[in-house]
Amino acid sequence: MGEPEDVPAGIGDLPPAPGNQRTVQVRPSEYGDETVTDTSLPSAEQSLDEENAPTTVVVQDDDSDVEETATEPAGKTDSDLFRQSEIAADYIEGLLDILDYDGDIDELVSAGRPVVEVVGGGLQALVGQRGATLEALQELTRLAVFRQTGTPSRLLLDVGGYRANRRKELAAVAKNAVEKVKEYGEPVRLEPMSAFERKCVHDVINALTGVESESEGVEPNRRIIVRPVD
Repeated sequence: MGEPEDVPAGIGDLPPAPGNQRTVQVRPSEYGDETVTDTSLPSAEQSLDEENAPTTVVVQDDDSDVEETATEPAGKTDSDLFRQSEIAADYIEGLLDILDYDGDIDELVSAGRPVVEVVGGGLQALVGQRGATLEALQELTRLAVFRQTGTPSRLLLDVGGYRANRRKELAAVAKNAVEKVKEYGEPVRLEPMSAFERKCVHDVINALTGVESESEGVEPNRRIIVRPVD
């Protein structure tokens, strides 16, 4: 079996301020299968937990690649989670005001997890290249929640629908890698990705047969290799 082929991953306490619209919701979300394992303050680069992969597809990962778990720890009520999303929304609202950005802020609980979504135009600077700024902002927002509640938060922050769009892009990347693996019978190595991005790719691979995926390396250069099943 030859060397894996490189394939690009493709397509990238503040007071509340008036002027930005906010809504509060509880609804299913595309973020529901995304999860965080917290031992202290959670990291955006925490790894994937794939213990329950289907038998037809093998997903291998070591303990350093455990991504986010689906729900908050036992004992957290919807009221607790709403409180976290409210604190986070206040923090983001104050930040938008300081930066003179306009955006509607949705605070919600999805799949047992607090979520804040910022919707609006001209927000790309808050996303950054390949979502790097968004991940950093999410960490700061989680810290703001922690400072007020004393509890680590699995809050998920999205800006301008970046995460949903990135999921679609990464699905295409994963399927392209699978096609190459099946055509040439050789492993394909994807470029380094964040834990969120790796989770998206692994999820696609899990739904297919004849291939398996595993992560290798350490952050920030951890990447996925897609291989044919032996």
